[in-house]
Amino acid sequence: MHPLLHTKDNVACKDLMIALEQCHMRGFLWKSMGMCNDAKEELSACLRAERWKTQSFNRSGVANKKDKIRQAWKDVDENS
Repeated sequence: MHPLLHTKDNVACKDLMIALEQCHMRGFLWKSMGMCNDAKEELSACLRAERWKTQSFNRSGVANKKDKIRQAWKDVDENS
């Protein structure tokens, strides 16, 4: 599986990853007939939701850092 899809990094989607892997293990014909599409769509939705959570967390951290930097520059400008 793709390195970014390791279960240790995406614990919330672990069951869906396992289900997709098991579906793929059934063979080429099973995959080519679209029998794994539902599992793949569910996994994609789960990973998208996890990525959104991470991005939201990172954005709030960036906003806090920018506020600190602005305050530091404001202090420098006032004290010079």
